[in-house]
Amino acid sequence: MPRAQLLAWLGLALASLFWAGNSLVARAFSGPIPPLSLAFWRWAVALAIVLPLVAPSLWRYRQALRTAGWRLWVAALLAITLYNCLLYTAALSTAAINLSLISTCLPLATFIGAGLLLGEWPARRAWGGLGLALLGLIWLIAQGNWQMLSSLSFAQGDLLILLATLDWALYSLLLRRWNRYFQIPPFTLLGALILLGLLMLAPLYAWELGQGARFEPNLENLAAIAYTALFASVLAYHLWNIGLRELGAARTAMSNFLMPVFTALLAWLLLGEGLQSFHWIGGALIFAGLLLAGRTQQA
Repeated sequence: MPRAQLLAWLGLALASLFWAGNSLVARAFSGPIPPLSLAFWRWAVALAIVLPLVAPSLWRYRQALRTAGWRLWVAALLAITLYNCLLYTAALSTAAINLSLISTCLPLATFIGAGLLLGEWPARRAWGGLGLALLGLIWLIAQGNWQMLSSLSFAQGDLLILLATLDWALYSLLLRRWNRYFQIPPFTLLGALILLGLLMLAPLYAWELGQGARFEPNLENLAAIAYTALFASVLAYHLWNIGLRELGAARTAMSNFLMPVFTALLAWLLLGEGLQSFHWIGGALIFAGLLLAGRTQQA
């Protein structure tokens, strides 16, 4: 495997780890921090981190940004504004593990979308990797007992997570499809997306404030916002965009299968929830599927 692709896969694994942590934060702070407030301040802090670093580059690539035009606004709407509002609103009525599990529909949606929108139908081996990873995911959901599947229940927030997942799949596919319009460094592109997405988030945040929703700026709440801003936003989004450039949309989306694995690991480390045999078996199947898909090239 070329070094650039190997680094891209490692970066995507880190991004999945950061987003698994974001699922835990979203659920844990769904009460203390209103959803649109968390989305707005997450990206406001992220912009404060990124803008000093990319401002000269944004000016240097201003013509390329103008060329991207409305496509840049659409990408920002999908990735920054809509996705985060759906995610944090869903966290009000669903469990953290559901936030991770349902989002793993992303690889299947992206595999199909990559073929229909981009003409990038993955090779047979990649479909085999997808199937193996799906098997590992179902094993995790069933907790090693297939009869558990018949008793699964879903909350209203689960539908919002499904919509957020489809939203993210569309963003990933369009970013790949419009690659020729985004001939700028990935970190510069991230800065532009955050800036535009935050502008579209501001009216929604103002509406929430008008409804009387507030949060207390205590140490815990501010730490949660800082985590989402630095790790789940700046670093994870940058690594994801690099993965799209190096691996394509379909194989990049495969990394989402790591989220429930990392969520289980974080719950074990942070919440003291024990790891069972089904965690190890499901995780091994998911990693094997990723390895199989990662060794293939697009058909």
